[in-house]
Amino acid sequence: MSKHILEKLAETNPEAEIWWDSSPLIYPSWKEDTLAKAPEGKLEEWKKQLTRLYDNGTIHDKGTMGFRGVTTNPPLSLQAIQLAPELWRAEIKKIAKDNPGMDVEGVYWAMYLDLVKKGASAIHRVYETSGGKYGFLSGQVDPRFVTDGDRMLAQGLSIAEMGENVMVKLPGSKEGYEVLEELTARGISTNNTTSFTVAQYSKCMAAVTAGLQRARAAGVDLSKFRSVITHMSSRLAQLGDWQKEAKARGIDLSMMELRDGEEAVLKRAYWYGKEIGHPSKMLQCSMRVEKDDNGKTVSRHIQDFAGSDMVYTCPPSYIKGLMDVEDELGEFDPKAIEREPNPKSLEKLLKLPSFRQAYEFEGMKPEEFSRYGSFQATATEFAAATRQTVDFVRMVVEEG
Repeated sequence: MSKHILEKLAETNPEAEIWWDSSPLIYPSWKEDTLAKAPEGKLEEWKKQLTRLYDNGTIHDKGTMGFRGVTTNPPLSLQAIQLAPELWRAEIKKIAKDNPGMDVEGVYWAMYLDLVKKGASAIHRVYETSGGKYGFLSGQVDPRFVTDGDRMLAQGLSIAEMGENVMVKLPGSKEGYEVLEELTARGISTNNTTSFTVAQYSKCMAAVTAGLQRARAAGVDLSKFRSVITHMSSRLAQLGDWQKEAKARGIDLSMMELRDGEEAVLKRAYWYGKEIGHPSKMLQCSMRVEKDDNGKTVSRHIQDFAGSDMVYTCPPSYIKGLMDVEDELGEFDPKAIEREPNPKSLEKLLKLPSFRQAYEFEGMKPEEFSRYGSFQATATEFAAATRQTVDFVRMVVEEG
């Protein structure tokens, strides 16, 4: 049996987890489209691999899937709607009809909650059969309000009501961590997103710890509580200020040196969590397949961390990208997580203020988190996708 690259990655640590980074509702159509583009001789192999990762029949019959969980974000939610616009047109019209007088924003939020609910329901059997360990789906609070604590708390509570296997996805802002502590205190599982820096990760861990202490004191059931902390890999180096600051200082940075910096930040956070015995898992997203400085095909965002027990949440495009180069990547080093980042790259990167902000434990104060370059760029992108989804709702509502 030929195994998918991600199955091989998961085998480097029994506690590693591969998640699907999109709505489960689009997986069947994505799978069909991917198989239609399979290279000669790969079709049957790919079909078996993708069926092992996610198959509605297997989930229903056995309560298992290759993916251990699902994450969503505004651009991916928009993608799910665009792939089945008539389904969601009907849903929007039904919501508007059942709630006369509800404004467009209200209809949008009701539709988003339904998207979360449908996705969580699709994988709920996995949650049941694993005793609540796997089968979570993350639903994200509105990225237009990343510093509005009251609004995020209200939205987080409404998202959590969509299913017992729903995680609430909160931004890595000062206010986001305050809400994260509050939800944790109520026993609600969380996923910290738009997070890039060691200072954010240590603050997140502290918020989870404080919330758990409050929950235990109040007798809250935590038997199925989970927390993951997202590292938005390539977004850290490529959407922030590292390259601009390097150029201003006459420092040349290759793409692989930038990846060395991302590796250093995540490994520092990962090993800090292990050192203090923290229950949250690090989760990596925004991975890339690319050429290294010698022209070799790599995906360092997974290759540098093989052997770890972290979560890797993979969007459709990344999974397809890995499959296209599966014969070029080679075997995983099960001790890669223990390798030290390149010291020469670190020496160069530590001259950059925004790298020090990301790498040092006290690199930023909480009120600075939402002003960090990578945070602002990502939040802006996510807010734009949300506005586009709201406009789709507006058009449908105006159709009557």
